[in-house]
Amino acid sequence: MSELRFREATPDDVALLRAWDEEPHVQAADPNDDWQWEEELERNPDWREQRIAEADGRPIGFMQIIDPAREDSHYWGECEPDLRALDIWIGPADALGKGYGTRMMTLAIDHCFATPGVRAILIDPLASNHRTRRFYERLRFIFVEERDFGEDHCAVYRLERERWEAR
Repeated sequence: MSELRFREATPDDVALLRAWDEEPHVQAADPNDDWQWEEELERNPDWREQRIAEADGRPIGFMQIIDPAREDSHYWGECEPDLRALDIWIGPADALGKGYGTRMMTLAIDHCFATPGVRAILIDPLASNHRTRRFYERLRFIFVEERDFGEDHCAVYRLERERWEAR
């Protein structure tokens, strides 16, 4: 099994992330967002982490962890404190189906819950993406509601700390 690690995403990653944005599987999962990589990778607010996943040194995915109560766009609306929200995807198509997504999510969840006050994690796949929804359900996320975020109709899921720790 290859070594998987995260490193901070930097402005040097803009071309890589733009290329991944054009991949059909990324487009299908996130069709209406412009991440504004050039601007966002220059910012480092204390409520957000942006990471590149590498398998044996090769970039294979992206992860963002935010505090939804504190992030500046208010994407999640009014949120209780002590939550985290995740965005995560595999970039290159040849890295799909190799277990990287599960390993990335497990590392991300463990990272979130390493902060003692974090009570739960939110995630919002497209409601129509049944394969991804089953993936999150296998990771013990519980469906909360369907909700529109901009142009995207999503399924909101939540993972409570106690549920993760009891696995």
